[in-house]
Amino acid sequence: MSGLKNSPFGKRLRAAHQDHDDDATRRTRPRVRGAPPAPLDCATDYADRFVPSRDTGDIRTSYHLLDDAAPATPARHRIIPSESDALKEQANAIFSSILHSEVTPPSPRRRPVSPARPSTSALPPSTPTRRRLFAYSSPASNPNTPTRRLDTPTDDAYSMSPVRPESRHLLESPRRHLRSVCKTPYRVLDAPELADDFYLNLVDWSSTNVLGVGLGSCVYLWTAHNAAVSKLCDLADQNDTISSVSWVQKGTTLAVGTLAGRMHIYDASTLQLQRTYNAAHSQRIGALAWNAHVLSSGSRDRSVHHRDVRDPATRPFRRCAGHRQEVCGLKWSAEGGPAAANLASGGNDNKVCIWDLRGSRRPGSRPVPVGSASSGDDGPGDAPLWKFHEHTAAVKALAWDPHVSGVLATGGGTQDKHIRFWNTINGTMLNELDTGSQVCNLIWSLTSHELVSTHGFSSTTAQNQICIWKYPALTMVASLTGHTNRVLYLAMSPDGETIVTGAGDETLRFWNAFPKGGSAGGSGGARSSSGGGRLDWGKLIR
Repeated sequence: MSGLKNSPFGKRLRAAHQDHDDDATRRTRPRVRGAPPAPLDCATDYADRFVPSRDTGDIRTSYHLLDDAAPATPARHRIIPSESDALKEQANAIFSSILHSEVTPPSPRRRPVSPARPSTSALPPSTPTRRRLFAYSSPASNPNTPTRRLDTPTDDAYSMSPVRPESRHLLESPRRHLRSVCKTPYRVLDAPELADDFYLNLVDWSSTNVLGVGLGSCVYLWTAHNAAVSKLCDLADQNDTISSVSWVQKGTTLAVGTLAGRMHIYDASTLQLQRTYNAAHSQRIGALAWNAHVLSSGSRDRSVHHRDVRDPATRPFRRCAGHRQEVCGLKWSAEGGPAAANLASGGNDNKVCIWDLRGSRRPGSRPVPVGSASSGDDGPGDAPLWKFHEHTAAVKALAWDPHVSGVLATGGGTQDKHIRFWNTINGTMLNELDTGSQVCNLIWSLTSHELVSTHGFSSTTAQNQICIWKYPALTMVASLTGHTNRVLYLAMSPDGETIVTGAGDETLRFWNAFPKGGSAGGSGGARSSSGGGRLDWGKLIR
C-alpha cells in the first residue's frame, strides 16, 4: 500500500483531493459585511459601448481650474524659443481672450451679492406694508423684453456669427503690426582663408563705413559705399597670421593682432603703418578693444594690457590679470566717456571680469592707490571690479547695452549655450536665456532695444543661425540662416541698419536686420534728431 502512495498515480490523486478541499473551504467561508467579494478567475465580459459619466463636466468650472503657470521642467528639457513666437503669442493672446468671453460671459442682469450684507434669514416672516406684493407694468417700460430687444439692429437675435459681440469686436479690431525681417542676405562676399577659430576676432566695421577682415596673413578693407577692396597689409614675410582686428571708435585707425603676439596700428586712409609692438604679448592676441586713445589687448598669456597709442613707449601703462586661461573677448562700455568707461573681458576659464581703470572698487572693499597698479609689467596687476562665475563654457560674446547704462550681455560656449544679462553697477545677474546652441557673438541694435546673437554648435535641429531677440522680453524676433559653419564673426554698420556675419564656410553675408522706417523699434517720435538713428529714451519714458 505504501508503494501505491509513493507512486506517480498516488501523488496525482492526493493533489486532486487537496484542490477539491480548498474549493469547498472557499465556498463555505463566511463573507464579512462590507468586504469586496473575491475576484473571479474568469475574464470579465465588457459591453460593446462605453458611456462616460458627465456629472462633473462643467465647462465653466473646468475653465477656471486651468493652471496658467507653465509646468516646471528640468533645464535640459526646456523649450528653446523659435522664430514664430511673435505671431504665435499674438494668436494665443487673442484666442485666450475669445475663450474667456465665450466661456465666462458677463451677466449684467445678475446683481452682485455683497459679502458685508447682513443675513436676514433669522428674522421672522412679515408682510410688507409699504409696497405691493404684485406689481404690474407695461412691457414697453422694460428694455429687456423681447419686443424692445428686437428693435435694436445689433441684437444677438439678428447675428449670424457663432460668437458673441465682444468676441467679434476683438476679432475685427486692428492688430499690432509685427516687424518682418528679410531672411536672405542682400550681399554675399567670398572670404578665402577666413579662420574657423572660436577664439579669434577677424571682422570689424568702422565708423567711416569700411569693413576690415583678417584673412590668413593679410588684412583687407572693403568700402561699403562703392564696394572697393584694398589690401592693408601682408605679414607673410614675417611668417605671421592675423588673429584679431579692431577699429577705433571714430577715425580711420585700425589695430591688428597676430598669432606671434605682435600688434600693429595702421592708418586705413593712407594704408600706412603707424606703430608696431613686437612684444605686445608672449602669445597670440585674440581680442582688441579701443577706448578713445587707449588700446586694450587680450591674449592667450591670460593678461589684458592697456596702451596709450599717443605714447611712443612700447610697454603698457596698465596690466590686468584676472583670468586663468586665454582672454578671448574684450569690450569697452560707451557711456560716461573715456575716463569713466568700464571694460568687460571674457575668458576660456568661463569667467567674466569687469575692470575700472580709475582704480575704484566696489563698496566694502579696501581702496588701492592708483599708482600701485599702474607700474607697467613690473606691477602686480590690477584686480577686477566684478567677476562673474555663472557661465560653464568659454565667454567670447560680450555686448554693452547702448540704451541702458551698466547693462552687459554675455554669451557662453558649447557647454553653456546661455546668454546672461548683468547689472555691472551692483554686480547682479538680471536675466538669462537658454539659446540651445553655442553663442559666438553678441551685438545690440542702435535703433531698437534688440540683441543680435550668432551661434555655432547646437543641441537642436537649428544650427549656425543668427537670432534677433527682443529685450527685456527675451522673445525671438527672427532667425536668419544661410551659413554652413559656425557663425564666428559679427559686426554692425555705423548707421545700425546692416549686420555682417562671417563663418568657417569662408563667406561674409550682409543682412538688412534693422531697416529704416520705424518698424524696428517703437515710434518714430523717439528717434534722435541728431541724425544718428539712436533711440531717445527720454521721449519714451511715460
